[in-house]
Amino acid sequence: MEKLLKIKILSKLKKERERIGTRMKEKDMVLDVLNGTKASIGNYAKVITECSNQNLRQTFQQMRDGDEQFQYDLYKIAEQKGYYACAPSANPQDTIQVKSNLTQGATMQQGAGPIPVLR
Repeated sequence: MEKLLKIKILSKLKKERERIGTRMKEKDMVLDVLNGTKASIGNYAKVITECSNQNLRQTFQQMRDGDEQFQYDLYKIAEQKGYYACAPSANPQDTIQVKSNLTQGATMQQGAGPIPVLR
């Protein structure tokens, strides 16, 4: 699995290098692929919330899940190489407060279902 992931990452980087040319540094390519993947993940979320066909919805969810894993794995590589620095860890009390706020918001929204599309 890890070997397949590395092949996928190298393939995307190679395509990016060919697209832009060899002038771009590896760090810039990695960050560009990371940003592009994050944008794709956001687009999947929009499509999934508007999809009424369950099979198609599941397909998009699987594609999103795969891209999320790819993004995380590439992020870990970028972090190891010093290309990507994380924000400092949050204060534990702040983390608890945010989690509580999100949980309360999710509880209030349960049962809302998909957003209807007006025609």
